[in-house]
Amino acid sequence: MTGQPIPVIIDCDTGVDDALALLFAVRHPGLELRAVSCVAGNTFVDQVVLNTLTVLEQAGAPAIPVARGAERPLIEPVRTAHHVHGRDGMGDLGLPAPRRTPADVDAVTLLRREILASPRPVTLIPTAPLTNIALLLRSHPEVTRNIERIVFMGGAVATGNATPVAEFNVWHDPEAAAILLSARVPITMYGLDVFQRVIVPAADVRRLRESSEPGARLAGRLLSHRDPATYQAPSDGLGDASGGLGDAGAVCSVADPEGLTTHRLPVEVNLTPGPARGQTIVDRRPRPGEAELHGEAREQPLLDVGLDVDVDRYVRLYLAAVEGDQCRGTRG
Repeated sequence: MTGQPIPVIIDCDTGVDDALALLFAVRHPGLELRAVSCVAGNTFVDQVVLNTLTVLEQAGAPAIPVARGAERPLIEPVRTAHHVHGRDGMGDLGLPAPRRTPADVDAVTLLRREILASPRPVTLIPTAPLTNIALLLRSHPEVTRNIERIVFMGGAVATGNATPVAEFNVWHDPEAAAILLSARVPITMYGLDVFQRVIVPAADVRRLRESSEPGARLAGRLLSHRDPATYQAPSDGLGDASGGLGDAGAVCSVADPEGLTTHRLPVEVNLTPGPARGQTIVDRRPRPGEAELHGEAREQPLLDVGLDVDVDRYVRLYLAAVEGDQCRGTRG
């Protein structure tokens, strides 16, 4: 590892895989986690704050500020994913309550403060509905001068999960996602097309779960949490199942961008009512179509859209960081 760590801020709705992302961000030496902002999504925002503080404590993280953010989307009511993440959002693992407490400022205030105070431009990593980020960009547009890039977990080129075409984070607050896409900073979309592919093998999950170190053991327990709504992870024959990194893959792509194949493509969010609301419409056509030829062209933001991922590379990277064995990282 050479050079200075990348300053990052994570905006999350902790969640099983958000917790995995936090564990990685805290432990990878190439990242400097400056702050965490919390938003309603996988569970209610107060539970998100509690979960976030719990993960940081279990990971042995330094005193990273954590702030409570939006408790509902800009327009619609909150719609949780307890059926995926458990009643507490963390797989109902029964973890002890943290001794840490949140910051005495709201999420938007914390985001503005930490972005502008960073000596180097910050990489912002939202792994949740984008309500906090939209409020930040609308209230304090000056922050963009010190944002290097936004890498968000959200959207889908092909198939959604909240609806047939919409991914949960974008579907939960489509207006906020549309505001994010209008930010005049480089944006990477780490969507479902790569999100669902990065799976940690069962033997590695079992090793983590049996670790004597609290952070690694928590990673194993989180990876063991099954999502009956999406898939049954394959067993290794010993009753153990593999586990998806999910949101943590987006943070891996910041630490090691060469593991993610992106294409620069126009993207917009469908804001109309109906079954396509929240869809990220990604234009992969090689040439203009009839709509454009008949005068219906409109300007669309260009994003670096993740279309392929080196699964083995990111699994090795994640395990090396969480288990503290950097020699197992992106080489080999």
